[in-house]
Amino acid sequence: MTHNPAQSTTTHHTHAARKQQKLRERKEALRRIEKKRHDRALAVAAREKKRETASQATILTLPVASIVPPVPQARLHLRHRLSFVSFIIIVLGTSLFVSWYLWERAADRYTSIAGFAVHSEDMSSPVELLGGVASLSGSGAADEEVLYQFIQSQHLVEIIDKSLNLRKIWSPPATNSDPIFGYHAPGTIEDLTKYWGRMVNVYSDSSTGLIEVKVQAFAPEDARAIVQEIYAESAQLIHELSAIAREDATQHAEENLARAAQRLKKTRLTLAEFRMRNQLVSPDTPLQIQTGLLASLEAEMTETLISIDMLKHTSTPTDPRLKQAQRRREIIAARISQEHQKSNAMQGAMHSIGFADLFGQFESLKVDLEFAEQSYTASQAAFDTAVAEGRKRSKYLAAHIPPTLAETSIYPNRPFLLGVTFASSFALWALIMLVWHSLRDRH
Repeated sequence: MTHNPAQSTTTHHTHAARKQQKLRERKEALRRIEKKRHDRALAVAAREKKRETASQATILTLPVASIVPPVPQARLHLRHRLSFVSFIIIVLGTSLFVSWYLWERAADRYTSIAGFAVHSEDMSSPVELLGGVASLSGSGAADEEVLYQFIQSQHLVEIIDKSLNLRKIWSPPATNSDPIFGYHAPGTIEDLTKYWGRMVNVYSDSSTGLIEVKVQAFAPEDARAIVQEIYAESAQLIHELSAIAREDATQHAEENLARAAQRLKKTRLTLAEFRMRNQLVSPDTPLQIQTGLLASLEAEMTETLISIDMLKHTSTPTDPRLKQAQRRREIIAARISQEHQKSNAMQGAMHSIGFADLFGQFESLKVDLEFAEQSYTASQAAFDTAVAEGRKRSKYLAAHIPPTLAETSIYPNRPFLLGVTFASSFALWALIMLVWHSLRDRH
């Protein structure tokens, strides 16, 4: 097959033209795409601009404020001067006056402290003592409350005032008059009791039963003396209450014991009168003696007869021992006969005087005596038991802190009182200023 050069050249030109056509079409497509992107961006920008224009149209137009002139320099007005003067008078003036009074006029007060508690002596049984459980137990809350009320009572104030002259002790020295913290003598007992509440502080612990007393006075010796008197009177009160409790516990048993003793005494006296009147210790005593004597003689006679029978079998009739035994038998028989006659005569005499009635009276008196003795024994045991129970409830006042003697005064607490005064006066001044300025601003 022959190759045609002209045909191949034509084919080559056709392929090149097609290639150029495709390149132009591709460029045209890219140009159209870029144009669409540009148009789209312009549309978006137009929409954003339109939206911004619409939003700016909704914003209210504010009037332009006029420019005010500059504020003039502040000056002191009358209200400022009044506020400053009131601060000086209310706060500084009050604080200066209180400080002058506390350091120049207020008298030093000394404190004495004592602590004590009520205890009951628990006298345990021997079994408890062997077990090691005997102890001293504290009393209940009732005793603590009684002492708490007693120390603050007017009765105690009257007692201690009579013994120590509280009006004089609590009146400050004339050279250092203290009208605020001192007592204004003489005053009434109600005034003294009220001032007692300021100078005597009582603290009690209900869980442990401990009581603490703190007393103030213008001299340390006076403060300790008052505390000692309070402790002494409190101990006396507890002793009296304990005695009353013991008396209540033993009173009934003591009355029963007294009645039993009186009954026993009366019965013994009646029996003694019976014996003196009838001249005998016991109605059956003579008969018992006579019966005993006859029994003894009968026993002797039996032994003698046995001896005679034995001698008859072992000796001759002329044996002196046999004769002596026979003589003994005759004497004993005569004695037995005499005793029988005496016994018959005694019984006849007793029957003639009403022996049965006499014996009945004696037996009745004897039964009364036994009953009275048993009753007295039971009453004595009951009384001893009541006394032991009363001793178990025996109470006493024990001091775990003896009255102290102060060396330095701690009252009045001058810095604390001055600080409280300054804070209170400043709060009062600030409140007045707030109310005044609020009313002024309202008008």
